[in-house]
Amino acid sequence: MGVFERYLSVWVALAIIAGTLLGNAFPLVFEWLSSVEFAQVNLIIAVLIWLMIYPVMVQVNFESITQIAKEPKGLVLTVIINWLVKPFTMALVGWLFFKGIFADFIQPETANEYLAGVILLGVAPCTAMVFVWSQLTKGDANYTLVQVSVNDVIMIFAFAPLAALLLGVTDIVVPWQTLLLSVGLYVVAPLIAGLMTRRNIIRKADKAAASSADALQSFDLLMKPWSIVGLLMTVLLLFGFQAEVLLNRPLDIVLIATPLLVQTYGIFALTFAIALMIKLPHRIAAPACLIGTSNFFELAVAVAISLFGLKSGAALATVVGVLVEVPVMLSLVWFANRTRHWFTTE
Repeated sequence: MGVFERYLSVWVALAIIAGTLLGNAFPLVFEWLSSVEFAQVNLIIAVLIWLMIYPVMVQVNFESITQIAKEPKGLVLTVIINWLVKPFTMALVGWLFFKGIFADFIQPETANEYLAGVILLGVAPCTAMVFVWSQLTKGDANYTLVQVSVNDVIMIFAFAPLAALLLGVTDIVVPWQTLLLSVGLYVVAPLIAGLMTRRNIIRKADKAAASSADALQSFDLLMKPWSIVGLLMTVLLLFGFQAEVLLNRPLDIVLIATPLLVQTYGIFALTFAIALMIKLPHRIAAPACLIGTSNFFELAVAVAISLFGLKSGAALATVVGVLVEVPVMLSLVWFANRTRHWFTTE
């Protein structure tokens, strides 16, 4: 394990501090950077996430994907948690905090908007960063790709009905540009690039009468530092974009982050316990647990803005979801790695 990975939590903490300080010191610069977007997808962040995902895709072996049919339990677990459990637990946890525990600290209208924002996060499971979390836990790249792909297909049909049901509204309009652009940028494009790179590496190794596995591993080692740099720059920018909110409205951040943290750790614990119970191997169990806890924040933010407005509490809640996700997910990656020996390794 290299120095980047060994002290990743330290680098992330420094990136959070640097982003907040730089965003406060140079607000106009970060305002311009945040405006470089299309369909609610920040193109600079997209490039950085692509940098993180692309090396993972190079490790995908299409010839092995057909073997996943022999191990369906991990895929079934992912679908059940993402679509039959997580949206409803998020609505329940949000209601308990915003309508109950925090009721004396929040105006009723603001509480409703915060609740709507966290519900949108709960109904939008992650597409992009899952590949990064899977890689950090040495998850099965082939299996993770299938889990994410199935998730995206379900999202096309289930997102709007679930969001409408839980929000109690009937006019949910899916921002198709955001959804399709994100899937294209974070799944399709890096997958194609990864496949082409993999074939090129194997072809060169064959010509040199070398081991293709060693060649692929060398490429992975070469790209890993760049992936970590991409992650750190993403964190820095995300916190820089929201520096004003972080410094001027800290109480709001804490109030919104609390149910999100309870939900995230709770869903992870549930999925983790089930994965242990059904005896999933760690290479499948770890990504399955992490997929169920992370969120598709671009989609959630886009819908929150379209329904409630840019300055609404709902939009703020989805943004807080963005801010807490990386530190929280890294803590879960750490836990998943520390408990590897609890699972089978087959």
